[in-house]
Amino acid sequence: MARDLPIGNGNLLIAFDRDYRLREFFFPWVGEENHTNGAPFRFGIWVDGQFSWIPDGWKLSMDYLEDSLVTSVELVHPTLNLRIVINDLVDFKDNIYMKRLTLENLSDETREIRLFFAHDFRIYGNEIGDTAEFKPDVKALHHYKNDRHFLVNIYANKKFGIDQFSTGTRNLQTLEGTWSDCEDGLLENNPIAQGSVDSALAIPITLAPRATDRCYYWIAAGKNWAEVKALNALIKKQTPEPFFTRTRDYWKLWVDQQQLNYELFPAKLGRLYRRSLLIGRTQINNCGSIIAANDSDAMAFNRDTYSYLWPRDGALVAYAYDLAGYGETRGFYNFCSQVIAEEGYLLHKYTPSGSVGSSWHPWQKNNRAQLPIQEDETGLVIWALWLHFQQFRDTEFIKPLYERLVKKAADFMMNYRDIRTGLPLASYDLWEERQGVLTFTVAAVYGGLVAAANFADAFGEISLAQDYRDGAAHMRQGMDQYLYLEKEKRFARMVEFKHDGSLQVDATIDASLYGVVAFGAYPADDPRVKSSMEQVYNALWHKEGGGLARYENDPYYRRRADGPGNPWFVPTLWLAQYTIALAKTRDELDKALGILDWVADHALPSGVLAEQLDPETREPLSVSPLTWSHASYIATIQEYLNKLVEIERCPACNQPKHSKTRT
Repeated sequence: MARDLPIGNGNLLIAFDRDYRLREFFFPWVGEENHTNGAPFRFGIWVDGQFSWIPDGWKLSMDYLEDSLVTSVELVHPTLNLRIVINDLVDFKDNIYMKRLTLENLSDETREIRLFFAHDFRIYGNEIGDTAEFKPDVKALHHYKNDRHFLVNIYANKKFGIDQFSTGTRNLQTLEGTWSDCEDGLLENNPIAQGSVDSALAIPITLAPRATDRCYYWIAAGKNWAEVKALNALIKKQTPEPFFTRTRDYWKLWVDQQQLNYELFPAKLGRLYRRSLLIGRTQINNCGSIIAANDSDAMAFNRDTYSYLWPRDGALVAYAYDLAGYGETRGFYNFCSQVIAEEGYLLHKYTPSGSVGSSWHPWQKNNRAQLPIQEDETGLVIWALWLHFQQFRDTEFIKPLYERLVKKAADFMMNYRDIRTGLPLASYDLWEERQGVLTFTVAAVYGGLVAAANFADAFGEISLAQDYRDGAAHMRQGMDQYLYLEKEKRFARMVEFKHDGSLQVDATIDASLYGVVAFGAYPADDPRVKSSMEQVYNALWHKEGGGLARYENDPYYRRRADGPGNPWFVPTLWLAQYTIALAKTRDELDKALGILDWVADHALPSGVLAEQLDPETREPLSVSPLTWSHASYIATIQEYLNKLVEIERCPACNQPKHSKTRT
């Protein structure tokens, strides 16, 4: 189920599913240590003797406050005659998750209401050895294990502290958990439980006819009791409301730091652009790792998640945020410089804190040792770093990275080649399904070598720069000779050089052929590129409903036997990026707006973009949100604006007619 409302600050990430159940609680790294392990935190309401859990019987609307990582959720129950407006946030600075609830009595009678919050913590992602307790000195609930502590408290009825609560054991013999005790409207005030535990609290509120009231609920996260107690004291000192004001205002300021001229494209595209910046930011750790997605439902597919840094995804996300002017991508490049192998390659994926991630790429195949890498991931980090440097000219930042990241990776890419063909040796593809010499991978390595040559020039190593350029040129010749298929008039997806000297060609039409343009190997108007991309569109575009599939007969989460596969946001946006790269007039450029319009129409109401869609229902499939989807949208908007400024000029003075930023 899609994670419709992620909120976070780079240390603490909270995400709700489409039924407004809190399902993800990551701390102290985004994507590492999910303290719910995907189990829901329940929110229920007792009104005049009737109980219901959200969303049962409630009309639910889920969104964000405009230009902010503060939610705007409305719950209306037509028979209970109750309306609740809720705002959730993770404080932009402190590790506090907070909820503000405004209750409105829609009836002409006084109502007795009790709000119930049930907490199903599984600290460190497991339910062994947890403790849940009531702390009377602060009148708060406290969940802890080792050095992970979570304090739960409220402000209601003009006072701080919990009066009605309980702790208990769950999933043990016949014990369901404390949450089930909420359903009769009463809690037992059991003060402590150990093992596999949960807790619940109640907020009683009496509402006069047609009256409203407001209350607050929060969870402070820390590494010891003193930390969370101090955060609770801070809230008590400042009162809860200022946390909403400061967090809302911070994100409004953050999202508009480039002061983009939104009059240059349709309003709904601008809204999704700002949402993408914000939603993508929730998936970026303050330690620098950029996480692919944080949706624990993926565990049902292969007992693992997308909560890792893939260097490829991270590089393309960093590229998008660099285009948009966000210098916090420096953390990503530093992260890569710390995890890169001494030999100069980046591995499959990494945990958010920097350890080697799980993998299905073996170090040995057919009794022969091999490198279990996707080489595009190494090339794209260097490619993106050069674009970062062009954007910010931050020489002091680049200086230490030149030796320990750029040259190390470039030397590896030069050595990891077939000298005869000039092409990289076989590695795994970007879709992580096959091994060979991929057109996308070769293009990414080409882009990485050209970027390394540019860095070497900038640092005065002219001979080394020429070596890297010669390597890239030889690689480009190999693409011409081995990867372009004269008969089909398109690039191959992949080739394999067999030990007997034969060449095996995979001619499957794959959207990733766009890589030959994206990373500078070929110009967009090269006839070979145009023919390839025309075939990509004709074979992979969904004629009914729109959207581009990854490749012919894609089996991943496949919903229909006919058609090329499910529509994905990233390949669809590649088509828009290619349209932009090819455009020479405003009319040609604006063809990309139709694709961007399709993307905006298929986002969730909150602006969340999934990985892919069901081709019939258009519901999200696989993980949601996918950081790469949002980054691709950001990059496409930026590339559209850059091309618009370039091609629309005053005929008299040849100056640009438009400015990307507001003046």
